[in-house]
Amino acid sequence: MNYSSVLVKKSNKIGTITLNRPNENNTFNIELATELNEALMEMEHDSEVHVVIINANGKNFCAGIDVSYVDGKSHAEYLAWSELMGRMNITIAKMGKPVIASIRNVAVANGVGLVAACDIAIASQNARFGATAINVGLFCMGPAVPMVRSLGRKKTLEMILTGDLINSDEAVRIGLINKVVEDESLEEETLKYAQKLADKSPVALQIGKKSFYKMEDLNLASALDLTDNHFATLCTTEDGQEGVKAFFDKRKPVWKN
Repeated sequence: MNYSSVLVKKSNKIGTITLNRPNENNTFNIELATELNEALMEMEHDSEVHVVIINANGKNFCAGIDVSYVDGKSHAEYLAWSELMGRMNITIAKMGKPVIASIRNVAVANGVGLVAACDIAIASQNARFGATAINVGLFCMGPAVPMVRSLGRKKTLEMILTGDLINSDEAVRIGLINKVVEDESLEEETLKYAQKLADKSPVALQIGKKSFYKMEDLNLASALDLTDNHFATLCTTEDGQEGVKAFFDKRKPVWKN
């Protein structure tokens, strides 16, 4: 696929998807939402890619949805549009490959939803986060779905009801992001983290991540039944066998892919 609203790059087992509407603060429109999902699925099906990074061109990571679309359309049109704007939440959760958000400056509304949907999030010290749709008479209903899974009910409600911005330190404290780094080292630190994951067994990473998302909302017994089966499957793989042998041989494992 030819991309314009996102840019795609692959190197050293790491795929990078760059949001590319810098003049519009990387707000989601139909084109960007469509291309982001297509790029994610391209990475998922590329055997040379083990980990995916989502970053952005321009000053801000993502300022939400381009609300110029809200101009008197029908309910059916808004429903299809809203589903597309949040489709990346489902796409990322269904992927076997870990997805890392790399955030600079503003990530609000659908942008904070994207951060919450990613498996790992690393932000620069100057980053700010908010569920700001309430401030323009709308509401961050879609972003609240991945947010509540990371932040819990009280903190998610606080963010979506007030529309207030929080800084990187608060974001890491409440579990929205994993790590805060110096502004000038964001790219370097994100790549370092991605490479750490990319060097793991790709089979273990992908089976493990899919197992995690499938068990997340199950009751205890069902979750254990599911993960027991997934773990047994992983033990039968070549990487599973190789990893154990390498551990006992006190050597570095050689993964299948």
